[in-house]
Amino acid sequence: MATYVIGDIQGCFDELQALLSLINYDEHDTLWFCGDLVNRGPKSLEVLQFVRALGDKAITVLGNHDLHLLALYYQKKWPTEDNSLYPIFQYAHHKSLMKWLRKRPLAHYDKTYNCLLIHAGLAPQWTLNCALHCAAEVHETLKNKGFRAFFDNMYGNTPDIWSERLAGWEKLRFIVNTFTRLRYCDDGGRYHMKHKGQPGRQPPGLIPWFEHPNRQNQDVTTLFGHWSTLGLNQSHNTIALDSGCLWGGSLTALRLDDQQFFSLPCTRHSTLHGE
Repeated sequence: MATYVIGDIQGCFDELQALLSLINYDEHDTLWFCGDLVNRGPKSLEVLQFVRALGDKAITVLGNHDLHLLALYYQKKWPTEDNSLYPIFQYAHHKSLMKWLRKRPLAHYDKTYNCLLIHAGLAPQWTLNCALHCAAEVHETLKNKGFRAFFDNMYGNTPDIWSERLAGWEKLRFIVNTFTRLRYCDDGGRYHMKHKGQPGRQPPGLIPWFEHPNRQNQDVTTLFGHWSTLGLNQSHNTIALDSGCLWGGSLTALRLDDQQFFSLPCTRHSTLHGE
């Protein structure tokens, strides 16, 4: 019995199955997913079906692409046939699948490993408890009856810095951007969402969120994905696991029990990178 953490899949179902074969996965193991189960890859529907079928042997947090799928669905902006998400909307049981996805959390903390699973980042001002409370606030919003209004107010790059005075949709939008989109901030903790490249190529004054010198959550090992140009990376008590499978890189799993990594190459190649 082991626990594995797997980076962004984004519809790369065949690579996921090959990775599970590589690690000799069996039904007694637990799988943690860093979010972005879907989009751009060829088999997003199959990934969702597989992860849901795992039941309590799988934990997945929401990524920005997962939220985008939910927004398209609940705002009735269904994609066209040439979109990689199209098969999900044609699936006979898409309603129950979207309900299941909508109820996934933004963060998962495990006391045994002292590990926090998220998709993208943490505000430097947040303690672990603050981060968990913020994640729970969005989680409850998405589970409640008025959840559709959330998707009407989710998109946007502001506010770009944390404040205890944030409230309403502005607070929820900041929380979502933090957990699902964050890469860079400045020394003051202000976010800069436009910059997506690998560290060393960002404009002066910007640092990866995990390098912020006054980060209040450094005492917990944070596992995240989202940043394919960063790749597999261990730094400042964080482990980045998006090794760019969708973009021609590899799909990576970390076995938490002994900190061993497993990776296998993607079967396709792309030179593009994005959110």
